Amino acid sequence: MTTRAEQMAKTHQAILDTARTLFLKNGYDATSTRDIANAIGITQPALYHHFKDKEVIFLAVITTVGAEIRAGIEAIQARTDWSPLEQLTEVSLLLTHKHPADVFTLIHSSFKALTHEHIRELGGVFATDYVQPIQTVFEQPAMNLQSGVTPQMATNFYITSLSPLFNSFHRIGDPHADERTRVQTLLKMILYGVASESEN
Repeated sequence: MTTRAEQMAKTHQAILDTARTLFLKNGYDATSTRDIANAIGITQPALYHHFKDKEVIFLAVITTVGAEIRAGIEAIQARTDWSPLEQLTEVSLLLTHKHPADVFTLIHSSFKALTHEHIRELGGVFATDYVQPIQTVFEQPAMNLQSGVTPQMATNFYITSLSPLFNSFHRIGDPHADERTRVQTLLKMILYGVASESEN
């Protein structure tokens, strides 16, 4: 027989799992606590017994996903037999598989609805679990960044250039190519540019 404590823990986890699916697919604004409660089959008051409000649930979801992203990037970077392009390919696939929609838009678009305290916390998660691990990939000597380009600059450019991977509206490369090929097409443009400098 299930105890009350076990049932409470099960409901708590169900809220987080369901909220994760809805937030990552639809975004913060388009997901309500009613949506989450209805998807689980509980009342909103029952949901609020576990979490104070939607912001707290969202922060818990992004914190969980962020930790998974950080661990994944660290594992990828440990593969010293992979080239920088191969490592970035795996990082990009990790991001798109964990986030059905553009992760960076998801996080930053939520800021307008959050308290200052939660914005700081979410900004910290983004910096620690996304930006810093990605920057370590660009800090490797094998990356061979152009003169004047810092790992921080490269990281910011990479992050803001990923949107074609999260939607089909302006997808880059052959639409019939497999996912890895499409990812590498975009990454080669990010890493090596779209044109050669004129020698004149």
